[in-house]
Amino acid sequence: MHSLCLQTIIRNLNLTYYEHYVTPLAKYPILDKVDIPNDLRNLTEEELIGLSHELREFLISSVSKSGGHLSAGLGTVELTIALHYVFDTPTDKLIWDVGHQAYPHKILTGRKDKISTIRKKHGVTPFVTRAESEYDAFGVGHSSTSISAALGMAIAAAINNDEKRTVAIIGDGGITGGMAFEALNHAGALDANLLVILNDNDMSISPNVGAMKNYLAKILSGKFYTTVKEGSKKVMANMPSVWELARRTEEHVKGMVIPGTLFEEMGFNYIGPIDGHDLPTLVKTLSNLKDLQGPQFLHIVTQKGKGYSPAEADPIGYHGVSTFDPSKEKLPEKVPSSATYSEVFGQWLCDMAKENDKLVGITPAMREGSGMVTFEQQYPEHFFDVGIAEQHAVTLAAGMACEGLQPVVAIYSTFLQRGYDQLIHDVALQKLPVLFAIDRAGLVGPDGPTHAGSYDFSYLRCIPNMVIMAPADENECRLMLTTGIQHKGPVAVRYPRGKGPGVTISNTLDSIPIGKAVTLREGKDIALLAFGSSVTQSLEVAEEFNATVINMRFIKPLDEDMIKHIASTHNTLVTLEENVIKGGAGSGVNEFINQASIDTKVLNIGLPDLNLEHGSREELLQEAGLDTQSIKNYISSSLNKTNT
Repeated sequence: MHSLCLQTIIRNLNLTYYEHYVTPLAKYPILDKVDIPNDLRNLTEEELIGLSHELREFLISSVSKSGGHLSAGLGTVELTIALHYVFDTPTDKLIWDVGHQAYPHKILTGRKDKISTIRKKHGVTPFVTRAESEYDAFGVGHSSTSISAALGMAIAAAINNDEKRTVAIIGDGGITGGMAFEALNHAGALDANLLVILNDNDMSISPNVGAMKNYLAKILSGKFYTTVKEGSKKVMANMPSVWELARRTEEHVKGMVIPGTLFEEMGFNYIGPIDGHDLPTLVKTLSNLKDLQGPQFLHIVTQKGKGYSPAEADPIGYHGVSTFDPSKEKLPEKVPSSATYSEVFGQWLCDMAKENDKLVGITPAMREGSGMVTFEQQYPEHFFDVGIAEQHAVTLAAGMACEGLQPVVAIYSTFLQRGYDQLIHDVALQKLPVLFAIDRAGLVGPDGPTHAGSYDFSYLRCIPNMVIMAPADENECRLMLTTGIQHKGPVAVRYPRGKGPGVTISNTLDSIPIGKAVTLREGKDIALLAFGSSVTQSLEVAEEFNATVINMRFIKPLDEDMIKHIASTHNTLVTLEENVIKGGAGSGVNEFINQASIDTKVLNIGLPDLNLEHGSREELLQEAGLDTQSIKNYISSSLNKTNT
C-alpha cells in the first residue's frame, strides 16, 4: 500500500482496519524507522506529523490484541513525539504521572516490537518502570506523584551543576490530588529548571470533580481557547514568541494575552492553553520553554481517545480494555455471569441506603471500579466522589461520622495506603464508625505490583479499635458489609478483584457475630485456617490430607476460642491468606498461640517477601506458591521434614 494513501486514510480517520492485514513495513513506513528517540529527531516536520498518525494506528492495533490502557495514550501521541523530539532523552528526564498515557512513550523508546506483550507475564510492564528502560525516569502507578519526583530531580541537577532538563506530565485528574499542589507550592518558591505540563483532557477514570475542574473549564470556555482550538498555528504566529513573552514582566501586558491563573500566583511562568494535537505548535513551544530558567507551566488541551471514534465517544469505557475488534463501533458485550465483588458491594450499598437514611458513600475517583454508579444515580445527595484524594476521603468520612452519618468509603487496597495516617489518627484513634469497603485486595494480575493489595491485613491489623473481615464468597461479603455498618467503630471489609466462587446471594440485610469463625469441613491431624479468598483453595487442598477447614472470617478480632479448640485436636495448623506473610493474618495466629503457650506446629502460607510483577492472576498465584498444587506440595514437604 502506498504510504501517501495510507496517511490519507489515517488522516481522514477512516478506521475500517483492512490495513490490519497488511505487513507492518507497508503499514508503518515512518514508525518502522523509529526505534529510539534519536531516530525521530532526524525526521522532518511533515514526517513527524505522519509519524503521529502511524503511531496512533499502531497503538490501536496493538492494544486491540493485547488489552490494556488505550484512551489516555491516544490523547498523548503528539505530546509524546514532541517531548522526545525536543528534549534529549534519556539524559533529560520525562516523568509521567500514573502511566496510563505512557504507551506511546514505550513504543518510541525501544519497546515497539514487544508492546504486544504488555501486561503479560515477563512482558512489557503496564506502567512506567525504572528497571525496564533508561527512558523510564521514575516508576509510577499511583496518581499525583510526578511533580514531586520531577522537582527532586531538577534540584539534584542544580546541585550537581548539570544542564539536564526535567519535565513532569500530569493530567487534569492527577493535578487535583493534594500531593501535586504540595509540589507546585514548593517548586514555585525555587529556581529549579522544572517544566510541568498539564495534559487537560477533561477526563480521568471517573469524571473529574471539584473547584479545580470548574476553574479549568472557565479558562477553556473563553475566547482565547476557542481561538486556539480553531487555529492554533495562526494564533501562535500572531502572538509574540514564547521566549519574548516569558521575559515580559509587566502584568498588564501578560494579562492581555494569557489567562490569569493560579499557577502564576504559585510562582510558575504559565503558557497556554494550546492545542495538544497541533504537533508543530507543540514542538515550537517546547523548544522555547526548554531554554527558559526557573519553573515553567505549559497547559495543553487534548482529547482522550483521539483518532479512534469509539474511544472518543466513550473514553471511560476505552480507558482500560480487554482484547477487542477495532473495526467494531463498540467493545464486546459482557457475557452475563455471576456478580463480581464490586457489583455485590454496589447492590448492597443501594439496598442498605433504602433502610438507612444516614448512610453516605465516598470514593476517591473510583466510582465505576467500585460499583457505585447505580448508587450515585439513586442517591445523588448521599454520594461523594472526592477526586484523586484518598487522604481527604478518609478524613471527610471521619467528619461525617462525628455528626451522626454512617460513611462507607469504597477504596482499593493499594490506594488506602495513601490515607494511612488519616485512617490511624482521624478514624481509629477516635473510634469513629467508618466502614471501609476495600476492593482489589490480594493479587490483581496484569496491573502489576503498584496495584496489588498485598499489605492491608498487615497495615490494618496493628491499628487499635479496627475490626477486619475477609469474605470467602459473595454472599458472605454482603453479610460482612451489613455487620460493618452496624458496628459502632471503624471496620474494614476486604475483598478481591473480580468474581467469587459463584454462590447464591441473599437479598436480605443479615449480619454475622463479630469475631466468630466457622468450620466448613471436619478432618483430623491437619487444620487449614483460611482467610478470605483462600477458603476456596483450602477446601480443595483439604481433600488430599483429610484436613479440617476453618473459614476464619475475621482477621481482627481473631476467634481465639476456635484456635484453642483446633490446636487441642490437631497436630498441625496451616494458615492461608492472600496477603504478605509478614505481619499478616497468620502472624496474628502465631502471636496468639505464643501468648497462650499452646504447643502446636503452625505453617504460614501467604504472599512472599518480594514484589510479584504483572501477569495473569493464575500465573501470579503459582509464582507466589498460592495455587492449589503449590499449597499441597508445601504442606507435604513440611510434614515430611517433621517426620524425618
